[in-house]
Amino acid sequence: MSEKPVVIGVAGGSGSGKTSVTRSISHRFSEQTIQVIEQDYYYKDQSHLPLEERLNTNYDHPFAFDNDLLIEHIHELIKGNPIEKPVYDYKVHTRSDEVIKVDPRDVIILEGILILDDPRLVELMDIKVFVDTDADLRIIRRMLRDIKERGRTLDSVIDQYINNVRPSHLQFIEPTKRYADIIIPEGGQNEVAIDIMASKIESILSKKHER
Repeated sequence: MSEKPVVIGVAGGSGSGKTSVTRSISHRFSEQTIQVIEQDYYYKDQSHLPLEERLNTNYDHPFAFDNDLLIEHIHELIKGNPIEKPVYDYKVHTRSDEVIKVDPRDVIILEGILILDDPRLVELMDIKVFVDTDADLRIIRRMLRDIKERGRTLDSVIDQYINNVRPSHLQFIEPTKRYADIIIPEGGQNEVAIDIMASKIESILSKKHER
């Protein structure tokens, strides 16, 4: 990989459909073309804190993320070097001992709720996308995910949404929409927007390969 990779940011609120958009775009290309980096793998390590304190973590606040490590890893991928992506264990609310080896690709999709909040990350992106979905759909999707995949109770999901998710979305996430080049309503259901994104990526890659 001699050319600098294309870096695409896909932001949006929790449950907005960022993952669906990312997956839909990725499926248009070979596995050797696109590498996805999820911001929620980069929650800060909290192993130095007792579990009681970890339970109070607001995962929708900018302070929850280890953006320094994320930025370092994006720089390494841009330079053509592999990285070891951390893994976060939501059951114990801290970083796992496990890591995932990630190789550089022609396209890097950086996906996360607050990737447009940090100017250092925004500066690395060639294309910035915000997935804009109504709040009622987002909370339903979050409930289903947290209960099925993270072993949460319905009461705990609702309590977290009211106390952390909604206030953080309004204060930190929604305002980053202004930095987006493209706003995609309704996430992965928007086939027209996905087609446009895929065509744009193909155009950028073809120009790079012509050089």
